Amino acid sequence: MSIESIRSFIAPDMNVVDSVIREKLHSHVALIRQVSEYIINSGGKRLRPALVILSAGAFGYTGKYHYNLAAVIEFIHTATLLHDDVVDESELRRNKETANALFGNAASVLVGDFLYSRAFQMMVEVDNMRVMQVLADATNTIAEGEVLQMLNCRDPDVEEDNYLRVIRFKTAKLFEAASRLGAILGNAAEEEERALAIYGMHLGTAFQLIDDMLDYSGDYQETGKNLGDDLAEGKPTLPLIYAMRAGTPAQISIIRKAIEEGGQDELQSVLQVIQQTNALDYARQCAQAEADTASAAIASLPDSDYKTSLLQLATFAITRNH
Repeated sequence: MSIESIRSFIAPDMNVVDSVIREKLHSHVALIRQVSEYIINSGGKRLRPALVILSAGAFGYTGKYHYNLAAVIEFIHTATLLHDDVVDESELRRNKETANALFGNAASVLVGDFLYSRAFQMMVEVDNMRVMQVLADATNTIAEGEVLQMLNCRDPDVEEDNYLRVIRFKTAKLFEAASRLGAILGNAAEEEERALAIYGMHLGTAFQLIDDMLDYSGDYQETGKNLGDDLAEGKPTLPLIYAMRAGTPAQISIIRKAIEEGGQDELQSVLQVIQQTNALDYARQCAQAEADTASAAIASLPDSDYKTSLLQLATFAITRNH
C-alpha cells in the first residue's frame, strides 16, 4: 500500500476531519479566521491526524470522537508551526509565505494561542480523562522541546543525544500522542496502547531526521524550503553533528563557524564537508533504525488495512523527498 493508497483508503474519514477543522476554526474575530484558514490550507501532509484515524481503526473503533481528536492534533501542530515561524523568523513554508510574513508576528502568536485553546475546548468534549492527560502532557512536552531547540541554536557543541531529545520532545511527542489516542478510543489494552505510543514516537523521530537531511539535500520545489535554511538559523542538526564527529580539524572548523555565525555564507563549504564525511548516509541510517523500531512495535497487532497503512507510513517517512 503506497502513500497514495493510504490517502485514498482514509479519504472519507479525512474529509470528515477537514469538515470538523473548518467548523471549529470559526471565530467572530475575522483576523483569527483569516490567519487560521491560511495556515490550515497551506498544503500540509495531515500525517498526524491520519495517525489518529489509522490507530483508532486498527482497534476497531466505530464512534465519531476520532474525527474531533484528529482535528485537535492538527490544531496543536498548526499552533506550533505559527509559533516556530515567528521564533525562527521564517518567511517561507511549503512554497508559500509564512503567516508571520503575511500577517505579522503578533497575529501569528495570538492565533497560535487561539488554536491551542480551541484544541482544549474540543478535547474536553470527548469527556475522557485519559485523552485529556495525553494531550495535556504532549503540549507541555512540545513547549519544552521548543525552548530546548532555541537554547541549542548557534551552539556547535550540542551532542547527538541532546539533539535527539529535542526531536523526541518537539516533533515526535505529537506523533506519539496521535497514535496513542486512537488506541485509547479503541479500548486497547495497556500494552497495546504503549506499543502505539512507541510506534508514534519512533515514526516521528524518523520523520524529523529525514526533514533535517533534506535541508542539505532536498529540492526547493519538493520541500518548499531553501537549501540550508536550518544552517541559516544556526541549528546543529544531525548531519552537522556527525560531520564534526567524523571530520578533520579543518572540516570541524568550517562547521563550527557556520553554526556559531548562522547565515548561509558558508553553505557550499558545509555541503562539501557533509558529502566528504558521508553525514547524510549516517543520518539516513539513523532514520531507518527509528522506522524499523516503529514497525516492530506494532508487529503483533492483528492484520488489517489499518495496520498495513501504519507500517507503510514508516516506510514513507524515510523514503520521501518532501
